[in-house]
Amino acid sequence: MPRAGAFVYPWDIAGDPAAADRLARLGVAQATLAAAYHSTRALTPRHPAHRVVTARHSAVYYPPGSRWSRRALRPHPQRWLPGDDPYGEAADALAAAGLDVHTWVILAHNTRLGEEHPASTVVNAYGDRYPWAPCIARPEVRDYAVTLAAEAAVRPGARGTELESCGWYGLDHLHAHDKTGGAALGGVGGFLMSLCFCDICRTGAAAHGIDPEALRASVVKALDPWWTDGPARPRPAYRADEWTAVRDLLGEETAAAVAAWRGATADTFQRAAVTAVREEAARRGVEGFRVLLHADPAPHRCGANAGVDPAAVLAHADGVVLPCAGGATARADVLAPFAAHREAHHTVAANFPVVTGMGGSPATLADDARHAASLGATELRLYHFGLAPDADLDAVAVALGS
Repeated sequence: MPRAGAFVYPWDIAGDPAAADRLARLGVAQATLAAAYHSTRALTPRHPAHRVVTARHSAVYYPPGSRWSRRALRPHPQRWLPGDDPYGEAADALAAAGLDVHTWVILAHNTRLGEEHPASTVVNAYGDRYPWAPCIARPEVRDYAVTLAAEAAVRPGARGTELESCGWYGLDHLHAHDKTGGAALGGVGGFLMSLCFCDICRTGAAAHGIDPEALRASVVKALDPWWTDGPARPRPAYRADEWTAVRDLLGEETAAAVAAWRGATADTFQRAAVTAVREEAARRGVEGFRVLLHADPAPHRCGANAGVDPAAVLAHADGVVLPCAGGATARADVLAPFAAHREAHHTVAANFPVVTGMGGSPATLADDARHAASLGATELRLYHFGLAPDADLDAVAVALGS
């Protein structure tokens, strides 16, 4: 069985003296602990002090440093958990239980930031702004996110980090009382709705030979069938087929130019974030600090698992964390593109949901993990320790012990 790590929130551990040891007994070697996280409402099935935590906005779970004093875009500290450093309290408990602690950092996804600084967000082809999606092409957003990456990743005692939303974010967002599923946009429509037309992106597109207004009109025209046909629109099963559909809709030359502009922007952002983390680790004297990106092997994909070029990302990061829900075919579509580029020092972590009520399958984890390993996965990530009821955790313990 590959080495396993589990995702953890500070509120899963802080205030519960038994939580860290309970996690260690599952058979995991690592806790990936949220240091900077977006808003959420989460169940805590075992915590002695609460059953629901509402994180009202994106926040850091440690005291932010002085580096933010002159910056307009800055992280906000949390106010819903006791103390000013629940991350540190949880990290100490996890380390005492014998677990490697790695940080979990959300970068280009922050609704409060977007509401406070709307000009810094993604603008779609219709002129709608996405407050949850800071535009990574914008210098102020890159400066904020790269600075956050360094500060939030290299917390005391951490041995590595996993950077989520380290790339383009777009339409997809689990919003409160969400009503966006009716058009069934899928990967193709979702990408078109995620293209940004802010002033920086218009200038960048023009530098790649694209007429921004012509592109905007083409995107609006391409999206029209989704508003009329809705669920009847085809939804390609494979990532490569999604891009083929985008190319057919926009034209090969335009699609290639869009891919070049957005790919170069994402690559620059990802390299800057990884470099900043490594420099911060070196400054603090932390050796062997590992930097992984939550990623998707299709560069056009947006969101928490940001699209990357597998060869490019493995040239500068220590590895990736990949979404591996959805069965064998979906798993192969995600893992296989990295096989040709992975070297011995790279981590390719297969991320499996293990909460049955959230679509996970802890009962099949052992077989799923072996299949992922056959496709090149070197480690497992389990989503999510704190959200899972006891029955799911029992099944995880059985799988990791097999």
